[in-house]
Amino acid sequence: MKKPLPIGVDNFADVIKTGYYYIDKTIFIKELLDLRGKVNLFTRPRRFGKTLNLSMLRYFFEDTGDAEKNARNKALFQGLKIMEAGEEYIEQMGSCPVLNLTLKSAKQEDYDTACYMMRCEIASEFDRHRDILERGRELLTPNEYEQYLSVAEEKVDEKQLRGALKLFCKCMFKVTGKNTVLLIDEYDVPLENAYFSGFYEEMVSFIRSLFEAGLKTNDYLQFAVITGCLRISKESIFTGLNHLRIISVLDQRYSEHFGFTESEVLRMMEYYGVESRFPTMKEWYDGYTFGDTEVYNPWSVINYMFDLYAKVDAFPRPYWINTSSNDIIKDMIARADREAQGQIETLLNGGTLEIQVHEEVTYGDMQASGENLWNFLYFTGYLTKKSEDFRDSSTFLQMRIPNTEVKTIYRNTILGWFRKRIEKQDFRDLYRAMEDGDAEKMGEILSSQLFSTISFYDSTEEKHSAENFYHGFLAGILSQSQDYLVKSNRESGNGRSDICVRSPSLRGRAFVLEVKVSDSIHDLENDAEKALRQIYDKKYMDELQTEGYRKIGCYGISFYRKDCEVRLGKRAE
Repeated sequence: MKKPLPIGVDNFADVIKTGYYYIDKTIFIKELLDLRGKVNLFTRPRRFGKTLNLSMLRYFFEDTGDAEKNARNKALFQGLKIMEAGEEYIEQMGSCPVLNLTLKSAKQEDYDTACYMMRCEIASEFDRHRDILERGRELLTPNEYEQYLSVAEEKVDEKQLRGALKLFCKCMFKVTGKNTVLLIDEYDVPLENAYFSGFYEEMVSFIRSLFEAGLKTNDYLQFAVITGCLRISKESIFTGLNHLRIISVLDQRYSEHFGFTESEVLRMMEYYGVESRFPTMKEWYDGYTFGDTEVYNPWSVINYMFDLYAKVDAFPRPYWINTSSNDIIKDMIARADREAQGQIETLLNGGTLEIQVHEEVTYGDMQASGENLWNFLYFTGYLTKKSEDFRDSSTFLQMRIPNTEVKTIYRNTILGWFRKRIEKQDFRDLYRAMEDGDAEKMGEILSSQLFSTISFYDSTEEKHSAENFYHGFLAGILSQSQDYLVKSNRESGNGRSDICVRSPSLRGRAFVLEVKVSDSIHDLENDAEKALRQIYDKKYMDELQTEGYRKIGCYGISFYRKDCEVRLGKRAE
């Protein structure tokens, strides 16, 4: 039996005890100790192993106050790389109290609910350490003891909660004589959610106060590790933290500890006997660059491995798309002006975009300029760097879409936006032109719609991928009619017509439309004629005639980027 794959398992102890397949990232501990950062902020895209790494740090460093529990935690690391790093690192095992806090549950509809969820998370960590507190209760003042219990029992208000991290560290020091390791996961989730939900300033104020007390003026702090997707500006959140060390996707340090390297992916595929599918794995889930290290999306790799192990010819899927709301992409597309639309199309076409890097931003800055928006997309994993250049005291990156999976996210979001946009429009002129046999007018209307939407047609892909876009574009518009039924890819005659439009009444009209994608603007007319001939050659009208329709129109339609050509065939009356 092969080891099970840890899909959605982000507790280190569960991974090791259950015998899940684990890619050893424990040298992260060594690097963290070697570099001795007091407050370390790691920014990586979502689902790149941040939570599992913090869990690993907790089980390595935590002194539980119980010798037997400490021994069990130490046993978790047997056979892993950190145990071969040297005695000076092993000595750090079980050396400190650890507060392991996640803020991901603060993604709520309003400020009060978000604060309530954070209060619950903090209370859970206080309660987890209550045995240690009780054993040293006499070393605390009555006020300190009561304050601790109030937090553990969720009896503090939002203002009192702001000092909770420092209170925990102080109480643990007085009881154990040891400084605390603070681990804070997904610190920017409350901020992103608050930005899109309309209470950003309130949340910024709360997070700033929580961090200022816990990280800035805290003499009882051993060190802190914070994770998130974005580097929110120091002025906004990390006020006065001169000892803050920020490690983003641009940094060379720690670059291989979040995400999977190519050698790690190959070893995993060989273990499960599916290495023949490596080219597909690479096309879909590789493409990220952290520092100078090539990195795969670990969430997607594990999910695809799960499917491959069951069926070696399983199709890849965009697993990452379902792990978040993708609000940043939706907001970008909804607001895109003509220039931004062109830039998105360039990226979807396999091209690159140059941006100047601004690492310290806020969510409020996102719409201030297009450059800020591209920075957000880069640091959250929707873009990656192709090359890097330093000039005029600034860093410039050539950006590209990392892989097929992320390209699919863009495409699905664009199609969703397009469907909502066309629902608000009146296409009676198009239907009238189609009924009147006015092919030229149809071409003008469709070209006008193409000009105002975001198109994608990657020249590196097979032509049918572009055909799928234009097919969806045309079917989406035609589906707005209340007088006709629209069927896509309808089985008919000797093949499959692209689109069939018909009246509910057999006495009404029906139309067959075939779509072609041209290789150049000069091929539009010939390709429209080819599409029309295909309708007749493959007898796409036969089923409609069999059903009883007598008024059938045929249209061959060709597309090249924003241009369209329509040809009308001989009508069946």
